[in-house]
Amino acid sequence: MVSVSKRTTIYFDHHLYRALKLKAVEIERSVSDLVNEAVRLRLAEDAEDLAAFDDRADEPNLKFEEVLKDLKRSGKI
Repeated sequence: MVSVSKRTTIYFDHHLYRALKLKAVEIERSVSDLVNEAVRLRLAEDAEDLAAFDDRADEPNLKFEEVLKDLKRSGKI
């Protein structure tokens, strides 16, 4: 798959942009690289969360009160 870059305009808070620029200089990467990586990581986290929900979809729902009673009964709280 060929990766084609797209141009867009993003408005950052002044302080956030300054920190981003400093970080880019510090690690010798572009701001664009840092933003792409951050977005990629965030989307990956969301995908992991969705997969976890799917994996647990068939688990029974427990009432909080019942779990609390069990914890008290077992001496865990």
